[in-house]
Amino acid sequence: MTVNNRKKYHHGDLRNALLEAGLGIIETDGVSGLSLRALAAKVGVSHTAPKNHFGSMKGLMTAIGAEGFRRFAAEMRAGLSTASSRMDKLRAAAEGYVRFAQAHPELFRIMFSPEYCDFKSEDVQSAAQDSYSVLVDISKGLDWDKADTPDAQWRTEIMLWSLVHGYATLLNSGQIDDDASGMPVPSIWEVFPEYSYRGEN
Repeated sequence: MTVNNRKKYHHGDLRNALLEAGLGIIETDGVSGLSLRALAAKVGVSHTAPKNHFGSMKGLMTAIGAEGFRRFAAEMRAGLSTASSRMDKLRAAAEGYVRFAQAHPELFRIMFSPEYCDFKSEDVQSAAQDSYSVLVDISKGLDWDKADTPDAQWRTEIMLWSLVHGYATLLNSGQIDDDASGMPVPSIWEVFPEYSYRGEN
């Protein structure tokens, strides 16, 4: 009698189990450690199972990117409910943005890279739009030198996004680090310009 030692999979939602396992591999081994075969082995299913659910590595990475955006949005919203002012909400969202990028650098890279993530995917577009809606909300009413232009809302969104995304990316790439005097890496609010909201002191 032949004994099959392959680990049996008994979960009812294999796609989500594969997705969670993929996220786990990325956290521990980075993007280079993820493959369809490695994913199948991690979950204990046939090597064809991931392909059946995601089609290809690009499909898998796209699904991982969409899930990343969902978690990203949740992290940005984490401190909004306790924020006492609109400026506090801006700070909470921006801190959540940087916190997520630093905690999940490989996932963050996948989410914003067309090399890995298919930005035409409806799942990605929906999840990314949800995270972007946080940025839209904190942009409304911000008082700065472009606040009176016809496209002020769009300009404000892009300005804030560029600041916080650029800062997070520089941190992750090691371009912002302790200086020779031993001073710690500055928080985003030590380098962020001072703003205010119209109608709020």
